[in-house]
Amino acid sequence: MLKSFFHWKVLVNLIMAIAIFMGLVWLTFRWLEFHTNHGKEIAVPNVVNKSVHDAIKILDDSGLEYEVDSFKFDPKFRPFQVLQIWPTAGSHVKDGRTIKLKVNPKTWAPVSVPDIIDKYKGLAFRNLEQVGLKVGDTLYEPSIQRDAVIRMIYNNSELKPGTLLPRFSVIDLVIGAGPKRNISVPNLVGLTVQEAKVIIEQNLFEIGLIEHEDGGKDESDIIYYQDPASLDLRDQGMQIDLWASKRTPEELSEKIKELNEIYKIKIDTTLPPIEYEEVPINNSPVYKKAPAPKKTVPKTPVEPKETEAPKSVVAPTPKPSVEKPKSIAKPEEKPKIEEKPKAKKVVVE
Repeated sequence: MLKSFFHWKVLVNLIMAIAIFMGLVWLTFRWLEFHTNHGKEIAVPNVVNKSVHDAIKILDDSGLEYEVDSFKFDPKFRPFQVLQIWPTAGSHVKDGRTIKLKVNPKTWAPVSVPDIIDKYKGLAFRNLEQVGLKVGDTLYEPSIQRDAVIRMIYNNSELKPGTLLPRFSVIDLVIGAGPKRNISVPNLVGLTVQEAKVIIEQNLFEIGLIEHEDGGKDESDIIYYQDPASLDLRDQGMQIDLWASKRTPEELSEKIKELNEIYKIKIDTTLPPIEYEEVPINNSPVYKKAPAPKKTVPKTPVEPKETEAPKSVVAPTPKPSVEKPKSIAKPEEKPKIEEKPKAKKVVVE
């Protein structure tokens, strides 16, 4: 077997195959050098701080391609000024290589208006400032959503979320000031359901229950009853319930009476009205005077009657006893009044 392998014909075929393979490899590399311009490189020109138009012209003359990217706007540089290039200036690249240019745009890039409708005003202000928009005037109008954003206005027209605006644009906000009080309820009886809905929204009320007599949802049905009734005073945002039918209110008088018994408050006029007496309120403290002490009047001594007798014997007069008056507790001390001693009667036997 080894003899057949080293036969001269086999060796010739093997040598020819190796030669053909080496020739193909050499031709492939030569073709790649020719196709890729191997050894022929171009230095990237320095176009930084030039205008984008001048930079493009220089790259075209050098046989290089370019790709322009609007960089973040920087007010320190001129509009359309080249700020960066890649590969950097002085690098050697092949002919036809694409050079990326970072260019300062003419102005700020537009930003999308965030959705801040029905959000609290403090949160809405922060969302607008985060995207680069400014808040202008804040206008207040009656709404049940107190301190919530109702509308956005830009250049005297209503602004919708998602609209693209230049950076630092000024937006005016309409904010809810809270509900109005004691608004007169409009008369909706005799109108269609569709007309009643429009009037309810115009008068700052909410649409409540709508009950159709036939159980349908036809908005051309006529309103024959409403709660609360017309001319009643209610706060903004209160619901108004409606009863609708294809028949007129005159044809539904019995039904209206039943609803009145349910929703109307009956007032008993047979009872006398309640009278209220106004009592003045005096916040100053009241001090009661202490009772004045009673004055004791001393009794006058009674003189004894003279009787005719041959001899009169006069009894010795005893020493008068002095009674101390009782002291009365008083809020303020006053000098005590001493009572005079009472004289005793003298009896002559």
